[in-house]
Amino acid sequence: MNNPRVAINGAAGRMGRQLLLALAEHPSCELGAAAEYAGHASVGHQVALLEPAYADRSDARDVIDALPPVVDQFDVCVDFTRPDVTLAMMSALAGTDKSFVVGTTGFDANGVAQLEQVAKEHAVVFAPNFSVGVTLTLGLLEAAAASLGDDYDVEIIEAHHRNKVDAPSGTALRMGQSVAKALNRDLDACAVYGRQGITGVRDHKTIGFETVRAGDIIGDHTVLFAGQGERIEITHRATDRMTFARGAIRAAHWVSSQPPGLYDMTHVIGLG
Repeated sequence: MNNPRVAINGAAGRMGRQLLLALAEHPSCELGAAAEYAGHASVGHQVALLEPAYADRSDARDVIDALPPVVDQFDVCVDFTRPDVTLAMMSALAGTDKSFVVGTTGFDANGVAQLEQVAKEHAVVFAPNFSVGVTLTLGLLEAAAASLGDDYDVEIIEAHHRNKVDAPSGTALRMGQSVAKALNRDLDACAVYGRQGITGVRDHKTIGFETVRAGDIIGDHTVLFAGQGERIEITHRATDRMTFARGAIRAAHWVSSQPPGLYDMTHVIGLG
């Protein structure tokens, strides 16, 4: 699809506004709908109040509180909200031909299973992080872990703003999965989330996670490989949320022409 029409669910949120701007910047996408929950102050008002870039655009829309009534006005829905909101939106659009881009984090195993079920009938890009740099970093981590093997301890340190509600971040967990895969480990079995008290000697096959929540940090992730006599650190730092928003709109453009299936950013940028 050359010019997909994109719906933004949660348009008035922190990421929603960034997504609106990234969509306005994209040369081959247009806004199909902007939605917020019923009762939100933005519902019924012009989307330009959320993002001024739409003030003189032909695809400016009023913010609505439900997507099914305008299902004929968009091709792809982008959602960076909460697990329950995302799953409710997908359920409401079941049976349609819509595609989805999901940047929501914090899904439990049941939520992931529901996403996988949706992907049997819809094209879904689901990623904990839509940064192209993070996507490339995941490949570097897998290569480093495979080369270093079990002789190096692995610790993952992530930092985000004070308002982030889930921990560790979805990106940190995805990094852990990449490392564990390369080391033939089960992350669920070897992960250690923080340490306190008398913890004993470190099990060298564990993968540790440390979380920082402070200020307005957008997103820092460091994977530390510590051996005898040396340390290797692979770090990604995000300094602008537009990095994620632009990646998500790139994913929306890509997924609009894909068959049903569950995809991630490696597929979008041609590495998957």
